[in-house]
Amino acid sequence: MKNQYFGDINDYRKYGLLRLLTGQGEISSAICWMLTPDDGRPDGHFTEYLRRPEKWRRYDPDLFDKLRELVILREVRNVTLAEDAGILHSACFYNEILHDDRENRSRYFETFWNVAEERDLIFFDPDNGLEVKSTPLGRKGSSKYLYWPELVQAFSSGHSVLVYQHFPREKRDAFIARRTKEIECRTGSRRVYAFRTSHVVFFLLPSKHQMTALERNVLRVSANWGDEIWLWRSESV
Repeated sequence: MKNQYFGDINDYRKYGLLRLLTGQGEISSAICWMLTPDDGRPDGHFTEYLRRPEKWRRYDPDLFDKLRELVILREVRNVTLAEDAGILHSACFYNEILHDDRENRSRYFETFWNVAEERDLIFFDPDNGLEVKSTPLGRKGSSKYLYWPELVQAFSSGHSVLVYQHFPREKRDAFIARRTKEIECRTGSRRVYAFRTSHVVFFLLPSKHQMTALERNVLRVSANWGDEIWLWRSESV
């Protein structure tokens, strides 16, 4: 995540998804922004939807109004505003900058595990998503990825986990199916949900303790967001 993206169309869907999955605070959450420095690229400017309330406000009116006030009226882009504005209830936020080197990353996650210890759901928001072979841990650009040992540790510790994933250049349905299978194999999760949007996908691994509550909330996502957030589910038997 970068501050320059705060409040864009992907953020609107992301916060809307989190608000429904957590039942507006019934399920406590820890938000690991995996924050990286702004890079000045123009792809963080997708905020025109906030000028079209007739199309977009209906999905989550309260969220839409808060983002519109911050981004359009106040012209502020910073993830700390999600906490200040009360966008996510019963959430704690980890706002430290993540760098590429292994030592920094080790300290970063050592602190985060303590922050998230008592939380039901962990949300990881890396720039790109889950690790790729071309960028090993510690290499330049590795701060843009969540690595498998980190996902495994979060899930094996009893947390439900939600992960942001940018689409690579391959057929999206095939990518979702492949990634889901890999998540199941590496984590042992028997159920994985994918929430597909026009630009990104979110993978949800429910813990056995929150399975019932999350299943109920998953259905609310489709009911509220319709074609804007498509639900895809895999269940091992």
